[in-house]
Amino acid sequence: MSLPFASLYPGSTLCLVLARPSVELRDVYAMAEVSVSGAGSDVNTAVSLTATAMAYLQDEMKPDGDGISPLNLGDLDLTTDEFILDEVDIHIQANLEDDLVKEALKTGVDLRQYSKQVQAELQRIEQASIKDYIKESQNIASLHNQITACDSILERMEGMLSGFQSDLSSISSEIQTLQQQSVSMNLRLRNRQAVRSHLSQLVDELVVPGAMISIILETPVTEQEFLEQLHELNNKINFAKELSFRETLACSDIQDIVDRLKIKAVTKIREFILQKIYAFRKPMTNYQIPQNTLLKYRFFYQFLLANERTVAKEIRDEYVDTMSKIYYSYFKSYSGRLLKVQYEEVADKDDLMGVEDTAKKAGFFSKPSLKSRNTIFTLGQRGAVLSPAELEGPILIPHTAQRGDSRYPYETLFRSQHYALLDNGCREFLFLSDFFMVTGNSAFDLFNSIMGKTLSMFLKSMSTYVSDCYDSIAVFLCIHIILRFRAITVKRNIPALDKYWEAVLELLWPRFELILEMNIQSIRNTDPQKLGVLDTRPHYITRRYAEFSSAIVSINQTFPNERTHTLLGQLQVEVENFVLKMAAEFPSRRDQLIFLINNYDMLLSVLMERAADDSKEVEGFQQLLLARTQEFIEEILSPPFGGMIAFVKESEALMEKGQLDRLKNDEARITQLIRGFSSTWKQSVEALSQEVMRSFTNFKNGTSIIQGALTQLIQYYHGFHKVLSQPAFRSLAARSELINLHHLMVEVKKHKPNF
Repeated sequence: MSLPFASLYPGSTLCLVLARPSVELRDVYAMAEVSVSGAGSDVNTAVSLTATAMAYLQDEMKPDGDGISPLNLGDLDLTTDEFILDEVDIHIQANLEDDLVKEALKTGVDLRQYSKQVQAELQRIEQASIKDYIKESQNIASLHNQITACDSILERMEGMLSGFQSDLSSISSEIQTLQQQSVSMNLRLRNRQAVRSHLSQLVDELVVPGAMISIILETPVTEQEFLEQLHELNNKINFAKELSFRETLACSDIQDIVDRLKIKAVTKIREFILQKIYAFRKPMTNYQIPQNTLLKYRFFYQFLLANERTVAKEIRDEYVDTMSKIYYSYFKSYSGRLLKVQYEEVADKDDLMGVEDTAKKAGFFSKPSLKSRNTIFTLGQRGAVLSPAELEGPILIPHTAQRGDSRYPYETLFRSQHYALLDNGCREFLFLSDFFMVTGNSAFDLFNSIMGKTLSMFLKSMSTYVSDCYDSIAVFLCIHIILRFRAITVKRNIPALDKYWEAVLELLWPRFELILEMNIQSIRNTDPQKLGVLDTRPHYITRRYAEFSSAIVSINQTFPNERTHTLLGQLQVEVENFVLKMAAEFPSRRDQLIFLINNYDMLLSVLMERAADDSKEVEGFQQLLLARTQEFIEEILSPPFGGMIAFVKESEALMEKGQLDRLKNDEARITQLIRGFSSTWKQSVEALSQEVMRSFTNFKNGTSIIQGALTQLIQYYHGFHKVLSQPAFRSLAARSELINLHHLMVEVKKHKPNF
């Protein structure tokens, strides 16, 4: 193969490829592209080289003189020894399956001719591709120039970025250095600030300003400036004490000044507080005003307690002595004046529930016994003392009551006296806890040292009164006043008076139980024959019990007491026995029943005004009243209608046994009963109604009894009708004279009284 252009471009890659003995067409294409880059920056030279190579290639591929082109078949060369015959069959089989080969075999085309045709087509296409490539050579050269320009730009950018990288490396090292310096400076700053804070605090606490000295020495203690500087002085004193333990030399420089200021402040505070305490002793002084003033300056006592305990103890003892005398004098005077407005009529040992009205002998100075006993056993308006408005209402003013000639029962005076104690005691306990800064047992001891004398006087007075008291309602009201006052102190969280409340209750409860037992015994020992003329109306002893029981039950509802319920149960039993004993004194059963019904009805009426409907006492007397009422109805129906009632009961008993035929022979008796009832029933009912209304003091109860009697009469007559309707009496001629039951009911309603 001759290479005429090899000498022109000896260094080109394309020349080296074409110089090979055999070269493939695909290698020529590849090398043509490489030749462009091999030509360097001379683009025109690269283009000429490529065109020359393509022309040479066309000449070489022309057929020689034998008509056969010396084409290098490569791996398809069957003449090489490396061809493996075993693979021929595989290639042949694969070619035979090709669609074009199958089509050629079917049409009988000459394969040699077809092969030449395909080869000629390939050469034509190849030459066209080369021409297109040569045509676009200018664009390729322009692209190459652009790539080269971009490459130079990128190279310059790489240089710039490398410079930036080196600069950043140096900056990073500088930043690390600055950071280390900043940490070091910050540490030094914190250390300096810590030292400065300690030193400044030390200096501030050690320095005694001139303003503090002048204010402590010259300003009155009531000024706000004095109080503020006293706080500062107290802090400096405490700080000086702390430094003295550390043996700080600077402390000795201010110790003398601080001590002199402390002495001056203690002197001024002592004089001020003692003046306020002495102001309590002035007559008609409202000691709450000085107390409120002292509370505004409670820090004064705190300062004394911390710096001069001797003076603090002196002030405390002076206050305790002063207030103890004030409270004792006030309550002693107040209690004495209250007793002057108490009722002159008080109960004595003869004013018991079972004592007859005529037991007392009238004297010149004696009071009416019945009036006294009615007051003793009746609650009336006395229970209002337990209402919230009255319980915590204003206390009584004795001289005002005396001018108005007003008198009050003992429990009202007791309420006023102990509410004043409650109010003053609570206020005093709060003042002591706040001003003297005491809590727990210390507060109780201080309170008792002030109020102990007054409380002892109260207990002594109560013991004297209780030992000679026979007014059980007054004692019971006092008990419940104390129970409510104790609840108030618990609500206010003031436990100072708890022991006093317990002591008062220990005095009152046994006395109340004793008086109640005395009343029970008095009823038990009552002799009905000594109580005067018999009367079916309610007995005065029964009324006393009803009033007393309703009073105790109504009071006891808020704070129930089991012992009270037990004693009331015993009293009820004795009253029931007394009523039965009194009823036994009447000769006739009818009068006995009237007496029992009147008393039971009165008991219920009084009890239900104050006690609950489901109380034990109410339920017990309701059952007794119902039983006696039913018995009385039978009793009053017996005289006018006894024959008919007996016949009905006898007939009903025989009907149950199936022996009614035994009465067939009593036709005359039955006829007499029918005619007797028809002729007299109206007069009998009228007489019955009048007798019932005369016998019972409570018209409502009498009306109820009449209604019950008439209802029972209709039931008996209905039973009489039922008996006569039996087969044994159907042929009785007198049955036609029976009154129609409906007509009887209409007529009976006319006799129903209306009240």
